Amino acid sequence: MPRMPDLPVNHYRGRDGASLVYRDLGDGRPVVLIHGFFSTAYVNWIRYGHAKLLADSGFRVIMPDLRAHGGSDKTHDPQHYPRDVLADDAFGLIEQLGLTDYDLGGYSLGARTTVRMLVRGAQPGRAVVAGMGLGGITEVEKRNEFFARVFDGLGTHQRGSEEWRSEAFMHTTGGDPVPLRLVLETSVGATVDELAGITTPTLVVMGDDDRGHGSGAELADAMPLAKFVEVPGNHMSAVTDPALGIAMRDFLVR
Repeated sequence: MPRMPDLPVNHYRGRDGASLVYRDLGDGRPVVLIHGFFSTAYVNWIRYGHAKLLADSGFRVIMPDLRAHGGSDKTHDPQHYPRDVLADDAFGLIEQLGLTDYDLGGYSLGARTTVRMLVRGAQPGRAVVAGMGLGGITEVEKRNEFFARVFDGLGTHQRGSEEWRSEAFMHTTGGDPVPLRLVLETSVGATVDELAGITTPTLVVMGDDDRGHGSGAELADAMPLAKFVEVPGNHMSAVTDPALGIAMRDFLVR
């Protein structure tokens, strides 16, 4: 698949004043999409055509680079990494763009951030939770143990291991392990009771070989208005497959 070109970068401020960036494509209904850990808006949403597919289907696709990722602030100061700061940053973007009627979604860490926003009162028309299952939401510390191993063993992982592939991906996106570890430690999950209180129509979508973040079907079952769809691939490859963008488009198009 040919790679899509990148888009111009726009700047905004986090609620604490941090310098953050986002990309913007299309002129229709706003949908805010949040990328995964070690990744960027370009890698998750633009490179493989998902943003263009949504823009061509009538959406304005708004894609921030998470704090500690891409073109956004990568300070090493721990004071800039309070709990749940990624949800705060996304709320700040929505507020500064003046969005009142919009959709919301994310992949992996971006999906967890989406759930946090829903638990905290975000009211998008529809939501997409991609690359994340129930365990990845309700057992955050357990799921983050893998990344702790990645950071603890940088440069020493056995070639071909899952940890080695994760470290290699971090390097391909220009990731700095110091702020990345700090931002990982800001993660907050949700309880089953909190999930049951989410009344936004939600698509849970995962690769059929994605085994590391719990069950997508169980996550969908935990939310009253959620549906589950499988697409081809594992956690790394599903986001590169056109089937992910198609599933998102088919759910988001009214």
